[in-house]
Amino acid sequence: MTAEAGEERTLTPFAGWVRFLETTHPDVIAERIPAGPDTAALTAHYPELARVEVRDVTIDGAGGMPARLYREPGRATGTALVWAHGGAFVTGDLDMPEANWVGLTLASRGVPVLSIEYRKCLRGTRFPAPSDDVLAAWHWAVEHAEELQAEPSGLHLGGASAGGNLAAGVTKRLRDGAGPLPASLLIVYGALHAQLPPASAELRARTDTATGLFLTADMAPEINRNFTGAEAALADPYAFPANGDAAGQPPVYLLNSDTDFLRASGEAYAAQLATAGVPVRVEFEPGSLHGHLNEPFTPAAERSLDRITAWLTSTTAPHRPLPAGD
Repeated sequence: MTAEAGEERTLTPFAGWVRFLETTHPDVIAERIPAGPDTAALTAHYPELARVEVRDVTIDGAGGMPARLYREPGRATGTALVWAHGGAFVTGDLDMPEANWVGLTLASRGVPVLSIEYRKCLRGTRFPAPSDDVLAAWHWAVEHAEELQAEPSGLHLGGASAGGNLAAGVTKRLRDGAGPLPASLLIVYGALHAQLPPASAELRARTDTATGLFLTADMAPEINRNFTGAEAALADPYAFPANGDAAGQPPVYLLNSDTDFLRASGEAYAAQLATAGVPVRVEFEPGSLHGHLNEPFTPAAERSLDRITAWLTSTTAPHRPLPAGD
């Protein structure tokens, strides 16, 4: 289990997110995540993305849930990823860079991606609805693995932020009999605890001096209660994967943002997994804020996609972790 030291850079969070998350009820912020560059703009900057074939699909087992399949025709590594974007369980979509850019980039590197949508926790929808959707998408991917140019044993499951929570919770459901386990679990700046663990002195120092943070520690309780609805569900091991036994899971890669209160959650969960005997690698991206995969053209986001590619292409065989250290 390894962690990397960080470097300084100017921190640029999503405009306006902190303001309306602090002052507005989540029910009225759906789909207000700032739009990023579209596929045309991404391809203009990264010409290799033009090779990727993109196709919209529908996950019938989840009540007609939309998803998007990314692959480069004729190029197969045997590895593919089922991926869930973030958005505090209330916002985000398949067009945001955290979904679209990630899918395009990994597919251009030989890792097909099924990028999935899920029900948002708005207007009475609560856990386990989004978890059920991710589970249904996983079953669809297993049944349609040939469309992802992979064997079922080569499918990985992952997500960012809220999507990382959902992917981790579904992995525990799969461990407990809900279906075949993924080859590995990928968690990027995930929300894994109902109550954030204490931050290290180093992380506190970084967050105390940062301005305009995308996510602040006092937002987490409101976001989590909105996700579960019922107070009792905060203890559910599928709602917050840090609850309960962590043993019996496939290899896990946790990639945290540098200056991010959720980094404490990722690091604590990595320690829990290691104690339970699960192969785990944990890193943080120097000079990044929470949600940095939603910032194309930035060095931190580009480096993170390189890290993710290395993990996925180094774990083609099920249960084969990347060696610890760089």
